[in-house]
Amino acid sequence: MLEILAITFPIFALVALGYGSVRLGPFAPSDMRALGLFVMNVALPALLFTAVAEQSVTETLSPAYLSVFLAGGLATIAATWAWHTARGTGPARKAIAVMGSTCPNSGYVGYPLMLLLLPEKAGLILAMNLVVETFVLIPLTLLLLESSRPRSGARLRTRARRAVVEVARRPMVLGLLAGVAVSLTGLSLPSGVTRLLDLLAQSTGAIALFVIGGSLVGLPVKGNRALATEIVAGKLLVHPALTALALVALPALGGLTILDPDLRMAVILSAAVPMFGIYALLAQDYGHEGIASLALLGATAGAFVTLTGLLAVLS
Repeated sequence: MLEILAITFPIFALVALGYGSVRLGPFAPSDMRALGLFVMNVALPALLFTAVAEQSVTETLSPAYLSVFLAGGLATIAATWAWHTARGTGPARKAIAVMGSTCPNSGYVGYPLMLLLLPEKAGLILAMNLVVETFVLIPLTLLLLESSRPRSGARLRTRARRAVVEVARRPMVLGLLAGVAVSLTGLSLPSGVTRLLDLLAQSTGAIALFVIGGSLVGLPVKGNRALATEIVAGKLLVHPALTALALVALPALGGLTILDPDLRMAVILSAAVPMFGIYALLAQDYGHEGIASLALLGATAGAFVTLTGLLAVLS
């Protein structure tokens, strides 16, 4: 157990340090935004580029891993949607619940966890997670949110096209695609460039966790606590459970190779991290930032217990 705590404690200690640094000083909430922009627009793209460019594409993208992670996410969307439909939850709150239960924070929490647990594979795992999240899970949940508005079908289609364009223009996606291009062409970058990218990539983990903690300061704590609790349970328990089910079911159905032990553990843990940091910001546009903030706070705190327990079971 001490070995497991040695992995999870530094992660959540950095989150707590970020929270305390904003709550008590010397940092302000606006500083977290600046640091977050650095991670999203500079450090993470550099990390994804180096993780993919230095490997062959066949080694970088494991179809079995991608299929399991995708199936677990889609199953969570379907299960959460069905549960809240049966309970009569309103359209917007139901979509908020689906997004919170399905979209993990792979960049800010998942990658630092993998960096401590599987350092040689952490970058590749992040790249595969972000392929599924960026191109499927996040756009799909955003469309569910948008469909909760009383708008025409044409407007929804316009919104969908805009979402695709916005995804394609994100620095993380550009970094990932550039890495794939370099991998396919077999180009060798100058040593000075690779060292620069490595330095940027190495800054990702600690700064990302610090930003997560600092961003929790000032979130509204009023909202439907029952629904927020269900979202937390969906993210920390249901999503990894359905991903584990997909891990067993898909190879049994044929057509997929069985993942090696490291990737089996990684795909379940990747589904078990809290929801992404802009969750409350996205919910604000629909008038449910209180529910989302409560769920984000609860999931971030609760993940220390659930991730520690999962590591004890899986390792």
